[in-house]
Amino acid sequence: MLPSKSQIEEIVDGALAEDLSMGDVTTEALITSDQQGIGFIMAKEGGILAGIGVAEQVFHRVDPELKLEVLVEDAARVKSGTKVAKVSGRITSILKSERVALNFLQHLSGIASDTSRYVERVEGLPVCIMDTRKTTPGLRLLEKYAVMVGGGKNHRMNLGDGILIKDNHLETLRSQGLNIKEIVAKAKQNAPRRLPVEIEVRTVSEALEAAEAEVDIIMLDNMNLEDMRKAVESIHGRALIEASGGITLDNVRVVAETGVDYISIGALTHSARALDIHLRLETRSFSQQ
Repeated sequence: MLPSKSQIEEIVDGALAEDLSMGDVTTEALITSDQQGIGFIMAKEGGILAGIGVAEQVFHRVDPELKLEVLVEDAARVKSGTKVAKVSGRITSILKSERVALNFLQHLSGIASDTSRYVERVEGLPVCIMDTRKTTPGLRLLEKYAVMVGGGKNHRMNLGDGILIKDNHLETLRSQGLNIKEIVAKAKQNAPRRLPVEIEVRTVSEALEAAEAEVDIIMLDNMNLEDMRKAVESIHGRALIEASGGITLDNVRVVAETGVDYISIGALTHSARALDIHLRLETRSFSQQ
């Protein structure tokens, strides 16, 4: 789901403060505040649109009198030349809003487009493409929304959203003499409420030990395909299985074919290339009444 209006406004206000804290000296020096115009936001390449509602909030936060007509909704597939929105009102306000609005729209559409490519690669297989917490600070809600627009699923939203025992947890507790079974039991016992417990493993033997500990989810971290298949066979349905690490568009399908339930990909958010989108301004004369 798209974050709430108040959540979007908080993120947008931070971005606008970054860009407009000292005003727009170029626009203010050259264009009078009474001149009106129309701008069309257009895709310059194909992809999946995400973030049009965020872009709309940018325009409205800069100038509540700006009117934005959404021509294409989030999750729609666009191609080069597709007009996705029309904004009209004061040219000064449109220009002050343009970069921030496009930054959000391009970035989120890039994430949705990349996610869609991964989802398409595993079509027909019973596996979910998931994101991670490798997100841009301050933009996690929006980036994870964009993953969902692209057809993916969200992993943990934050550290309180689930128990994930990672390598550094294991290292710390193993130094105290605990094994995987004891670590999982400790997590289940001390969790503030009943949350799924996931553990990260790197070998087939660790995966088997985790399954015997009755963990809910086992993450196979950076395993090669042969070991991944062996781990899936060893776990034999006793836990859900997630593959993570080194996943690309080239290998995602063969990873899915090993029988894992989830594939988590940090690159969906930390390395997505922005979709090329621009704003073309059309002006007309206007005289104040």
